[in-house]
Amino acid sequence: MAKDSAPAEKKASRAKKAPAESFQDKQARKSKASGFRVGAVILWLIAIGFEVVAILLLNGQFNFRFFGITDQMVWIIVAVVIDVIFVIIGSQLWKKSNDIDPASEKNKVKFFLWNNMGVIAAIVALAPLIVLFLKDKKLDPKKKKILTAVAGVVLVLAILFSVDWNPASAEDLEAAQAEIGDGLVYWTAFGKSYHIDPDCHTIRNSATKESGTIEEAFEAKRNDPCDFCALEEEG
Repeated sequence: MAKDSAPAEKKASRAKKAPAESFQDKQARKSKASGFRVGAVILWLIAIGFEVVAILLLNGQFNFRFFGITDQMVWIIVAVVIDVIFVIIGSQLWKKSNDIDPASEKNKVKFFLWNNMGVIAAIVALAPLIVLFLKDKKLDPKKKKILTAVAGVVLVLAILFSVDWNPASAEDLEAAQAEIGDGLVYWTAFGKSYHIDPDCHTIRNSATKESGTIEEAFEAKRNDPCDFCALEEEG
């Protein structure tokens, strides 16, 4: 008898929980996300700065001679590599901000663009270099191939690291908040879902089990509810 009443008891305990985050908590969450976004934009601007440096080196307006290295192609490659590093780090910050404060998916185009600003930044900071390398008639053919290949590879890497493959939406978070309230959810280091039941068989034997609010789960990129936990709740 006690076993049959367990699901009903779980539902009742959930119904007693607070339905949503407070206004202050919501503002704090948005403020935290804004900080990451500002950091991302700053890093992207630095990346574009190194793109400009690479162009100036290509045009012969800069001539670096550090560590005995006088070949400007080497310094162009260095500038391109630093460029892509800042692009990728900025993209991780941007994706983190969207995990904390997801965009609404009511406007599909805006939702897609907002979640892939890192891809746009990668194209802006790297694609022009490929065009310039290919169009430069003064550039040695061998160097042209090397520089174009390097720029092409780092552009692909930047795009792959910048794409948000599984973005959450504001509606996803609101629905989860309505269901969970201020109760705890659980997730593991390598799992992709959050769990309502800490004894769910999919995480029961996990060596590392994290717990937190639903907002913290979304921030940790755990925005998919466990199907098994949902079935147990319905049962």
